[in-house]
Amino acid sequence: MRYLLLLFLVTNIYANIKEDMFTLYQNKKFKEACRVGFKHFSTYKKDESFVSLYGFSCLYADYIDRLAIPITTLKYSKEARANAAYFSVILMQKKLLYHALIDNYDISLLKLPSTDYVLSKVFDFYTKVQKQEKRHYYIFKDKTDPKLSYKLYLVKENYTAKIVIEEFYDTIMIKRHIYW
Repeated sequence: MRYLLLLFLVTNIYANIKEDMFTLYQNKKFKEACRVGFKHFSTYKKDESFVSLYGFSCLYADYIDRLAIPITTLKYSKEARANAAYFSVILMQKKLLYHALIDNYDISLLKLPSTDYVLSKVFDFYTKVQKQEKRHYYIFKDKTDPKLSYKLYLVKENYTAKIVIEEFYDTIMIKRHIYW
């Protein structure tokens, strides 16, 4: 009987963590959902729906480097592998864009898959910039919505440069993404 009660409590706690994380995600509290996923990752690393939810929470919280672990973990189902591939593309684009902006590395010849994520869009725009056109910032107009634009630049803080992407709707900034 004790074993059954313990099993019920553990199952209930597990369901609550996953449910709480999903509620945070639905309420667009991505940083909090990512933190919950990070805290409980080792316990639920074999649950691909939990790992995917953790990955998407971290993605939308702009914690791109935290995608490395879900990328390696998501492999047992078709949907999980698709999520891992999606995360991989974005992580690679971030690393290559950082390399290009900091080290003047030419990424114009690279042909990578693209996603609908803002970093991916900006990466695609940046690959079309001529190497001799290096500047302090770049403005890109969205292809599907003419009122949407992106400003890309670097900020240096405490020996570390960070990529900043600002999203604008008309002239109003709607979101700032910071990556390092």
